[in-house]
Amino acid sequence: MLSAGLAFASAVDARGEAGLVGPNAVIQLAEALRAAPDAPGLAEHVFGRAGYARLLRSPPTDMIDEAIAARLFATLWREMPAASAAAIAHEAGRRTGAYVLAHRIPPLARLLLRTLPPRLAAPLLLRAIARHAWTFAGSGRCRTASGPPCLVTIARNPLAMPGGAWHGGVFECLFRSLVSRSASVRHAEVSGDGGPVCRFEIDIAPPAGPAGFPRQPTRDPA
Repeated sequence: MLSAGLAFASAVDARGEAGLVGPNAVIQLAEALRAAPDAPGLAEHVFGRAGYARLLRSPPTDMIDEAIAARLFATLWREMPAASAAAIAHEAGRRTGAYVLAHRIPPLARLLLRTLPPRLAAPLLLRAIARHAWTFAGSGRCRTASGPPCLVTIARNPLAMPGGAWHGGVFECLFRSLVSRSASVRHAEVSGDGGPVCRFEIDIAPPAGPAGFPRQPTRDPA
């Protein structure tokens, strides 16, 4: 069935209830820190200051406590200028999205999403995101809506950060790769559900052309 084909290649379970998130929250942060220009030793510095230098020597291979990722993100923002921290967090999110594309979404599902018009592909991708929200939201409560714009909201987000840089990178990578290369993500924090809610608005419409006419979106090759 179509819905089965679009499911990420992992089981839906109660790990979100246990406050666990995917290991790529740590792994790809380390890679983004190592790739930061003109900043040798940055990964060792941030992970060391957070008390998790051991995770550089032995990266996690299974779900991890969301508190570990949250502490690493908080340390990144404490140790780096805000603009640099946001850029690194966004790159870590982009790398996480790329990993999900390569290893968690079946090839047939990727092909189908890239073939469909964006207005049809977007709701299907949002459904898959909602089903597997524990991988990036942990104990947070994730809801989606197809819009427009497409919405992803995370109440009590354990990995919240200024500007939603990490989650924004994840969603931008997924939507630009599978729905429309013109997709853009905007983050807004609002109150609700007993606390702050991270709200991500994803616009899949291409920008207007010179005469005000929409340009046709381009797609990555299948």
